[in-house]
Amino acid sequence: MSSRFNSVISFHSFPLDDEIRKKWLLNVGREDLNVSPNTRVCSRHFKSDDLIEPSTPTARRLLKKGAVPTVFPRNDSTPAPKRTELRKRRKVFTDFKEDRVPTDFPHWDHDYCSSPVQVNLAVDQNEDLRKQVESLRRQLAELTVLQRFCLGRFAASDDDIRFYTRFATYNHLMAFWRLIEPASHSMLRLTRATTKSEDGASDSASYQSLQPVDEFFLFMVHLSIGLTKRDLGHRFNIHQSTASQIITKWANFLYTILGSVRVWMSEEAVKAQMPNEFKDYPDTQVVIDCIELRCRTPSSLRLQGEESQCSFKGLIGIAPHGAVTFVSSLFAGSVSDNELLKQSGIVSLLKPGMAIMVDKGFFVDDCVPCKVYRPAYLFKQEEFPANEVKETQSIARLRVYTELLICRARQHQLFDTVIPLSNIETINQLHTVACLLTNYQNGPLLQAWAKD
Repeated sequence: MSSRFNSVISFHSFPLDDEIRKKWLLNVGREDLNVSPNTRVCSRHFKSDDLIEPSTPTARRLLKKGAVPTVFPRNDSTPAPKRTELRKRRKVFTDFKEDRVPTDFPHWDHDYCSSPVQVNLAVDQNEDLRKQVESLRRQLAELTVLQRFCLGRFAASDDDIRFYTRFATYNHLMAFWRLIEPASHSMLRLTRATTKSEDGASDSASYQSLQPVDEFFLFMVHLSIGLTKRDLGHRFNIHQSTASQIITKWANFLYTILGSVRVWMSEEAVKAQMPNEFKDYPDTQVVIDCIELRCRTPSSLRLQGEESQCSFKGLIGIAPHGAVTFVSSLFAGSVSDNELLKQSGIVSLLKPGMAIMVDKGFFVDDCVPCKVYRPAYLFKQEEFPANEVKETQSIARLRVYTELLICRARQHQLFDTVIPLSNIETINQLHTVACLLTNYQNGPLLQAWAKD
């Protein structure tokens, strides 16, 4: 409701005409008043003939031209009291108790030039407007998030989080983010200031439009579902080259952060977490398997646009309870299993009292100082010897179990297809990060980690 008009009263500014203004001041008894644009007179002091009623409920009540306030509680023939007389009468009035005021005491009208109702209405109206503005700002922020492809858009859906990042829930993702966020500020600030687009122009405006957590989300989307950099650029509303630089930057950053954490476990720690499925093989320290990646590469420097494929091999070690405890660097796909095992560095971590479990055909017995569990392998034999059947079946059942564990490291769809040429420089970092992230994406795998 307007503070200047309602169904009962309205408030009117002093006229600009000097002669009419003098009459207003004389009638209200405030000839010495310094009139301002906010000075008002109540409509009750005007005759009904002086007022122009509004045509609509929201319109203002107006005064006829030349109207003068003439309706006052005193006798019209009595001159208006001076302001000093009003002050004296108020002082006398305060000397009486409320129930002993003389009946012939003059009637004190309100201060004609102030409008407390107007002030109260204005305050209430401003408060309502403030609340409306805050509500509209919240709605705008929510709509902006829903329209943008960012982490906040999917925060309420664990299914979407699992699809785009492979983290089990949004809480798992944010718990991991809180671990790496402090280091991200210092490690990423320099590259953020020097980002360039393909044509050499600075691309800092679009780059900085992404929050650090959304840069991390972009990297996880690329790793988890294998979206191309052009696709990511369209989704996140940034330049394709910026998306490429974000992926490279976060691959190197996470490779450094996750690689600094010791994941190899002591014999005691592995045995403390040994699942029942390994009760017949209690000395198993690690389950070893190879991961092979295909990557697109130019077939010839002279033949522009022609591409062929090359492959890389890496070694991954998983503890019986499912934690990734070893990840090797990538080597050329032509490397043999024995040579891969030697160059990976895992042999130096194995001790005579340990045992490793490998897949059939992985003959590395002469390369390690410990026992090797491996399903029997038919080689120029029509059937297994009787003494090997039971052990083979037992290990085969465990291999099904361990294959499920290894699939966790292979669940990132970027590695399901031929990896783009643009990722060759960071292929080793991407592979290592993908393997080590499985220790975080599905929650704590060790009770000791959960306590921390």
